[in-house]
Amino acid sequence: MSRPGVLFALVGISGLFLPLVHLRPNRIVPGEGIALTAGFAVGPLIAAGLAAILTAGCLGRWSPWLRTAAALLGLVGVISSLGLAAGHLLPKGNGLARVAPASGFWLLLAAFALMLADGLTRLRPSVAASWLILAGVLALAATLLGSGLLDQVSVMREYATRRGPFLAETQTHLALAFGSLGLALAVGLPLGVAIYLTARVRGPVLTVLNIVQTIPSLALFGIMIPLLGWIATLPGADRLGVSGIGSFPALVALFLYALLPVVSNTLSGLQGVPLPVREAALGLGMTRGQLLAQVLIPLALPSLLAAVRIVLVQNIGLAVIAGLIGGGGFGTFVFQGLNQTAMDLVLLGALPTIALALLAGIVMDLLLGMSRGAQA
Repeated sequence: MSRPGVLFALVGISGLFLPLVHLRPNRIVPGEGIALTAGFAVGPLIAAGLAAILTAGCLGRWSPWLRTAAALLGLVGVISSLGLAAGHLLPKGNGLARVAPASGFWLLLAAFALMLADGLTRLRPSVAASWLILAGVLALAATLLGSGLLDQVSVMREYATRRGPFLAETQTHLALAFGSLGLALAVGLPLGVAIYLTARVRGPVLTVLNIVQTIPSLALFGIMIPLLGWIATLPGADRLGVSGIGSFPALVALFLYALLPVVSNTLSGLQGVPLPVREAALGLGMTRGQLLAQVLIPLALPSLLAAVRIVLVQNIGLAVIAGLIGGGGFGTFVFQGLNQTAMDLVLLGALPTIALALLAGIVMDLLLGMSRGAQA
């Protein structure tokens, strides 16, 4: 038996003995925990199938392809059982009752997600195959969401009542994450090149950026409010969109957090170019500018893409805090839910944030793999 397989099986099988869902009279009041085997008619059959997949996967004798396919099947089974339980348990015509995922669901989901990750690691697919797998998983997720199977689950009912605001906050969240990334690249790349070319300013610049990075995120967002609020009083500042609350201070804070990864990775990428390569380029008569543009930066591309990955995943998560200062994004739902003790509303903001960060990390990993393959 493989140790990871035993872990997945223990986590997943323990989830079968815990409540799959909570049936609640409304979105706030605690409800009754209901196990998969008692949630609906075919629940015991699905539970037996999930247990069989987990037990067989524990033996560690499956091929990587079979392990990956079984993990995907298990994920579909777990998510489908949530939708089936919600449809079966909700009273007809009752718009207040909620069926929310419980501890058993999350443990089963974690077990099969770990099994999927383990299967893909053992499989070691090519970059092209990885893109196809990612496209297949996204298509499968879109099919499950679009099928209506999950429409009665609590978080989807929250989405149905807030579809317009959710789409608007999605755009805001993406604008904050990608806007701060764009600003960090526009400033950080030239700054990284500058400290590479001028060693005497390297230490002070990196020290300042390290200090900014160590400031707790909530504190930095708070600092932006009075600072930018004062700047907003200056003539012409309002025409530039400067304000003490809202999206602008959130964008500035995310930009400041993104600078260190961009600058340090740019510097390390440029320094990582072998000395013989630089000497050969200079021997061919290249100017300093040509050496930088045609040799150093292209060879430093994997390091730059790694910086983009770090910043993008980091800022997708940190953008949630923008909801505290009126900056919008998925954090709006998270903090509204916390204020109302409505966990379904918290999940409406937290789940897409997690999904978006995972997707961004995977896509950037694939792009990084492509860049390294092109240089090999």
